[in-house]
Amino acid sequence: MAHNSARYIIYSLLFKGIFIVLTSFLRCLSVQCLPHNLLSRPLTAVRYGLSTLCLATVFSSSAALALPSSNVDKALKANKINSEALSAVTIPLGSHGKSAFMNADALINPASTMKLVTTYAALELLGPAFQWKTEFFTDGTLKDGVLNGNIYLKGGGDPKLNMERLWLLLRDLRANGVQHISGDLILDRSHFAPPPVAVFDDDKNDQNKPFLVEPDSLLINFKSQRLIVRGEASGAQVMMEPPIGSIEIINNVKLQAGTACTNPNIKYQPKDDGHTLTLTVSGDIAAGCSSQHYLALLDHARYSAGVVRSIWQEMGGTILGNDMLGATPKTARLLVRAYSPDLVEVIRDINKYSNNTMAKQLFLSIGARFRNAADSDDAAAARRVIHALFKRKNILTEGLFVENGSGLSRSERISARQLGRMLEAAWQSPYAAEFISSLPIVAMDGTMRRRLRNSQLVGQAHIKTGTLKNVRAIAGYSRDINGDAWAVVAIVNHAQPWGAASILDQVLLDLYSQPKRKAIPLQR
Repeated sequence: MAHNSARYIIYSLLFKGIFIVLTSFLRCLSVQCLPHNLLSRPLTAVRYGLSTLCLATVFSSSAALALPSSNVDKALKANKINSEALSAVTIPLGSHGKSAFMNADALINPASTMKLVTTYAALELLGPAFQWKTEFFTDGTLKDGVLNGNIYLKGGGDPKLNMERLWLLLRDLRANGVQHISGDLILDRSHFAPPPVAVFDDDKNDQNKPFLVEPDSLLINFKSQRLIVRGEASGAQVMMEPPIGSIEIINNVKLQAGTACTNPNIKYQPKDDGHTLTLTVSGDIAAGCSSQHYLALLDHARYSAGVVRSIWQEMGGTILGNDMLGATPKTARLLVRAYSPDLVEVIRDINKYSNNTMAKQLFLSIGARFRNAADSDDAAAARRVIHALFKRKNILTEGLFVENGSGLSRSERISARQLGRMLEAAWQSPYAAEFISSLPIVAMDGTMRRRLRNSQLVGQAHIKTGTLKNVRAIAGYSRDINGDAWAVVAIVNHAQPWGAASILDQVLLDLYSQPKRKAIPLQR
């Protein structure tokens, strides 16, 4: 009996030892400590591991980031922001590290980090190769360069239809034999079923700022114009690009004494009677100096028609009829068509530079693609399919509200946990590379180009920013000191978030400063 008992103990120890070896071997596989050619041959790899007892090293896991860390806590106190105002999530995207959560389930305003939801959903729902189209149709006949009939400009919701691309489209129209149009210019803006415009006054600032432009089926050049004021020896000169016939400029700008180009004091006052917009420009400027302002003065229809006529006139063409709104007849004949850049390029512009109008345009494009009879408008359709996408990805949607997809909203809500899990799903998506590359690179480009320049994080993180009156936010991906990838979300909702950027930066710095993994040699 004693002999059997001893044998049992020996066998138990032996099996335990084998189990330890196998466990260590599998850990080796997870960090690729075996030769690459063995990893494709499991049986050979096992023999190799057992024969060598996995002589490579095995690494200990990273410790979890405490939220809030002592550094983050100091930053909160220094900026007089209570810890309840900060929601944060860090999620490891590999085999090392543990997730950390802070106020992660509170429903908060994400500001422009909501663009991540819109752009990721677009990649999954529309596909990275998705394009928009803009078309010219006619119900008339073409003879000797004269189009006898109306011409229809049909918008397809292109977020990036700028002046250059519109010029190329009109140039193509000329190349197809059209020189003069006897009928009306009819704008077809029926592609979108837009919701009622929500009130957002940017804290009662200038309503003519281009970043407040609402989406439209026929969005051209973000509906913006460049106001140029130059100081010359003969006096101040005021010009507008593109020139539109329905805008009249009154120049009251005076020439300053001296030659120093301090900040020119330029003011503008628009007055619109529905037919002509009078823009009074005042202030003063020194000789040899210039000033530029970007303005959104007209509604979409008048702007689009004005720009088309302006470019067409520069090409030597004429349109004898009026500017009208209407649907393109089913019997109309296609003249020319232009396609937008693909979705990957569009989401890069949206996320790198936080373009609100493009994000809204993309959000409605999702809705237009999937709208059904039960949807009241394209925004409702977009919300429906985004919620369905989140559920397929096992992301909770309770409390999630996407108003316009841009973050330029007082009512949009998401939790840090929901946004973090979405980032995790995007990391696992077939379109992960396209999504990640659309985000600003820390200290290099986009809205992160000036942040954390003198830190170890330069080039190590792709982070989307967000800013509203009461919101400061970051969300995206970062590597730590060990080279491991993390999803990170940090959002402050506070009545006075001054200095909150330093708190968010500290979250990134602490995440990067994970303990270095130590090599643990295995015993033979």
